[in-house]
Formats: sequence, structure tokens, C-alpha cells
Amino acid sequence: MFQPSKIEFVSQDLIQIFNQQFFQQYNTKLVLGDDEPIYLPANDGCSYHQIVFAHGYFSSALHEISHWLVAGEQRRLQVDYGYWYEPDDRDQARQAEFEKVEVLPQAIEWILTVSCGADFDVSSDNLSGIVINRLAFKQKVYQKVLWLLEKGVCERTQTLIDALQKAYQTPNLQPENFAYKGMYQLVE
Repeated sequence: MFQPSKIEFVSQDLIQIFNQQFFQQYNTKLVLGDDEPIYLPANDGCSYHQIVFAHGYFSSALHEISHWLVAGEQRRLQVDYGYWYEPDDRDQARQAEFEKVEVLPQAIEWILTVSCGADFDVSSDNLSGIVINRLAFKQKVYQKVLWLLEKGVCERTQTLIDALQKAYQTPNLQPENFAYKGMYQLVE
């Protein structure tokens, strides 16, 4: 007999929470996909916008939601927000550019993940074999998390944080909730 994993339950919870918060006002649904994640604006074939995440992965859902939370109104009218995705196999220069634009979405993803009571790690999204300093990238994301905690997040992001914290009964966000849990301690 098939027993869904905790992550599959959480993914379904996340879909329900997101859709309850944003479908009415933003005509947007979080959708479990089979393949690569993608954002699809409403069109002739579908009357609502779709944030499609990969294979039911909880982290994929939160990552794709983070991009939606960062995207402005005009970007949300374009497939994948009008960005060109640089696929795996990036060289050092392209990887550095990728990481620069990923700091904010991954900081928001980290905040959302902690709001669900789960652990987070950055994604360098490059299996090409080049040496990637994940600790340096995580430090940048961590600094952005601290900045967001101090300065505040946009209304949509706060709405989702509040809903996740209520659903998963997690405490209010504090900097100590984001301590690095790896081999090396982040320098503040």
C-alpha cells in the first residue's frame, strides 16, 4: 500500500495554503508539476496564472513561490516572469551572475521554509563540475535574510509567512531562527 511521505503531505498543505491566500486576489494557483518548474500566466488554455513546481518537492514549491513573490505585476504576466533561465553547466562567470540574482529569492525561500518549521539550504543549481563556494553564497543569502527581517518584506510575502506560521504553528521569526546548521558557522 502506498504511504505518502511527510513531504508529499506538506506539499499538498502548501498548495492549499497558497491557493487560499492568493487565488481570489491574484488569480494565481500553486500547481504540482511532473517536470521542470515554470510560471505560466493565464492564457486561452487556462484562465488563471500557475506556479508549477517540480515533482511535488516541497523545496521546489517554496522556491517557485519565492520567485512569484519577488516578481512585479508586469513580470507576472510573462512566462517565467520574462527571464531566460541559464541551464546547468554554467561557467564561473555565469554562475556568479546566477547567484547574484538568486540571493533575494533564496532569502525569501529561507524565510518561508523556517515559517513551515523545516530546514533550508541554498541551491547553486549547477552540476557542471566547476568549484562553487556554497558557503559564500549562503552567507550572502543569510545577510539578505537578516536585512529582510529588519526592514520587512512585501505585503504578499508577509501574508504567506503569517499563513504558514499559523498552519505549521511556528514561532515569530527572529534572526536566531536562521543559524547556519552546517560544518562552518556563518560570520555575522
